[in-house]
Amino acid sequence: MARAGRLPGDASAPGGPHPVQASFADMGTPLREVTFVVVDLETTGGGPGAHAITEIGAVKVRGGVVDSEFSTLVNPGAAIPAQITVMTGITNAMVAGAPPVGQALAAFLVWADLTAPTTVAVAHNARFDLGHLRGAARALGLDWHEPAVLDTLALARRAWPRTSVPNHKLGTLAAFVGSPTTPAHRALDDARATVDVLHAALEALGPQGVTHFEDLSTATDPVPASRRVKSRLADGLPAAPGVYQFLSPAGQVLYVGSAVNLHRRVRSYFTAAEKRTKVARMLDTTVAVRTIETPTELEARVRELRLIAELDPPVNRRSRSPRRRPWLCLSATPHPHLALTTALPLAEAGCAVGPFPSRTAAREAQRAAESVLRLDAWDGRAARSVRRDDSPADADTALRALSGEIDLVAGPLLARIAELSAAERYEEAGLWTRRLRALLLGACRAEKARPLLTCPHLLAARRREGGGWELVDVRWGRLAGSAVTPPGADPRPTIATLRATAQVVDRSAHVGADTSVEETALLADWVLDAGARLVEIEGDDGDAGGEPATLCWPVGAAARHRRVIDAEG
Repeated sequence: MARAGRLPGDASAPGGPHPVQASFADMGTPLREVTFVVVDLETTGGGPGAHAITEIGAVKVRGGVVDSEFSTLVNPGAAIPAQITVMTGITNAMVAGAPPVGQALAAFLVWADLTAPTTVAVAHNARFDLGHLRGAARALGLDWHEPAVLDTLALARRAWPRTSVPNHKLGTLAAFVGSPTTPAHRALDDARATVDVLHAALEALGPQGVTHFEDLSTATDPVPASRRVKSRLADGLPAAPGVYQFLSPAGQVLYVGSAVNLHRRVRSYFTAAEKRTKVARMLDTTVAVRTIETPTELEARVRELRLIAELDPPVNRRSRSPRRRPWLCLSATPHPHLALTTALPLAEAGCAVGPFPSRTAAREAQRAAESVLRLDAWDGRAARSVRRDDSPADADTALRALSGEIDLVAGPLLARIAELSAAERYEEAGLWTRRLRALLLGACRAEKARPLLTCPHLLAARRREGGGWELVDVRWGRLAGSAVTPPGADPRPTIATLRATAQVVDRSAHVGADTSVEETALLADWVLDAGARLVEIEGDDGDAGGEPATLCWPVGAAARHRRVIDAEG
């Protein structure tokens, strides 16, 4: 009998694919290719609206070089208070011949082109300046498309703590960075000074990983510098599907994950987007990232499940110890009764429910089923306290319930729950709802996995968003290989190659011995997707050359009880 091999590209398999240097397009847009529109406003001192702006000054810079400038006084259509004139030096006489707010703002928006994909609006205390621009545009009926915004006030606070500068006012920062322009509450001069502060702050934050356009959205987040600088661990990772592993200084795998884009996903861990405390502590000890590139996202997710089960990383919480998960089945003894097992023979997969995430959940499901089926009880004392239903039950009924007719148990239990609720015995009703939910979730898992667990070979295809096909080869519920075809290419040669090179998988004696049911369920979800097509299938009799084999999932069954399944456990 042939031995099961590894998927092409396993880290331990010779000749597997290696990460390649990502292009700038894959990694994102370098800051030197970003256009910054640095803007400053002077106002009448009132709230945003159609009569507040008195001056607009802006500088457009790219790659550290000034591209152009915009400056205009603005007639607000309202008197400028005396205290504002003292502060800015802008008088009512100065703005009398200036363009009105609508005309000046429309000209600025055309010049700024803030809707360009890699253009960022910059201001010192951006909430004030952008708030006035937004408010005036809306009040005057001008088109306003929310731009990407960078606040140099928040950026400066990240770049230079109060131990470096006494405060983060624009004038203080301009002097600190050596700007030749002294801010004086005039729009263009203040914008020019803000440009110098922007460049100095980005230079200070560059070693901490703020190097691309995509980093700007999190550049002011409260992420420790020691963690942010580790974003460089993502440099050189491919913008492709795959599995990533965070490694400790001793080489221990701390965490395993999968991604559609390895570079983007790994980099995201070192920003404020990562909120999990345990993961954040793990990142502080991480010194390297190891990746395995895969042809498809599905294969990446499967590899993630396998590596978690194999390596048992301390930070992963899901998909651990799949072989210890129990099933609910009918014990083949002289006195049939419901029993739990972690070693379910594959031949009995069609008449068992599970696997359950824990033994506690499995016992809850067992109590739910036993209370209706009335076989030998799991606990004699508890059995005597359970209300008995009038309808008789026997081993044949239990077998039918575990084989897909879960309504034989769910129906009477739902009636019991309704009766208890009507009698205002809500605590008991909640208890039986929780037990029924555990049983239904186990039944859903079993119903999803059964068809693939007993299928020797299945090849399916799904059209990719950008063209071409994604192909998967499944054998006995295990992913044996996957591939993609280029847009417009004939998929048949790739199908033939995948069929010939896919992993050899033997029929296992027990469910979950070689392949976790979680993997099989993941594959079933992919095959059941509305866009998936079955290319070929081999029946359980091992004959792929006769009548086409069938693959059937139950319609309805346990999944029809969504109200109970979605209830809080």
